[in-house]
Amino acid sequence: MGVDGVYARTALFTQVADGLENCLSRERDPQAEVLRFPPVMSRHHLEKSGYLQSFPQLLACACSLHGEASIRSAIHSDKAPAHWTESLTATDLALSPAACYPVYPMVAERGPLPAGGLQFDIEADVFRREPSRELDRLQSFRMREFVRIGSAQEILAFRDAWMTRAPELAAELGLPCSLEVANDPFFGKVGKIMAISQRQQALKFELLIRYHATAAPTACMSFNYHRGHFAEIWGIRDDQHAFAHSGCVAFGIDRLTVALFAAHGIDLGRWPASVLGLLAI
Repeated sequence: MGVDGVYARTALFTQVADGLENCLSRERDPQAEVLRFPPVMSRHHLEKSGYLQSFPQLLACACSLHGEASIRSAIHSDKAPAHWTESLTATDLALSPAACYPVYPMVAERGPLPAGGLQFDIEADVFRREPSRELDRLQSFRMREFVRIGSAQEILAFRDAWMTRAPELAAELGLPCSLEVANDPFFGKVGKIMAISQRQQALKFELLIRYHATAAPTACMSFNYHRGHFAEIWGIRDDQHAFAHSGCVAFGIDRLTVALFAAHGIDLGRWPASVLGLLAI
């Protein structure tokens, strides 16, 4: 679409992606609350969450022209249209960098968690400023997440169960994969220390898939234990009034869809019947 890492989706691509979505919906816990978020979120909430300090290189906020005089100057000056962006000001919105960030302040507003905690099935089109011509590195992409908020034991059990199930699901889809400890792309020198600590504590794992034999593996799912990070920021407490813990399993819908085409080709008629059945295509 004229910008690296930003693509239109064809009908064929969307058909497979929607089939994958339906497949994941069948894996959802019956108790999970379903939420679908827009591609923008509160800038204040994002700043409070700590994302700005950890990953500023990936962020973008929504900006606008404001005020009639300013707008006229921006669009009618000798410099327009090349320099109209110089008149932009930040709004109260940011482009969502991860699907789950809006859920934590929502949960906090509800008061203490019920016994057994909460589960969510969340999705959003998200944005990360990583321009690239590689098909596994998009700037705008669809992210599906299963989020668990509760006790440390509940979060670890949830994550461990998904780390067992995810490779099985990948195999059913005909996608050879590996599961490895990982870290987030923290910013700067301090970020390198945080990344090392994250790996040492095994807080993040990724399911990796190779698009072809000589390709570097691509992270298509991640399994994350946040400990009490979000609960302490937003004041989320369990039924015993202690700070809750949280974790999530994230599915890169676009990456998984590309992986399916890479593995099985672009002619759905040649795909394994078992895979088509799983996707209900």
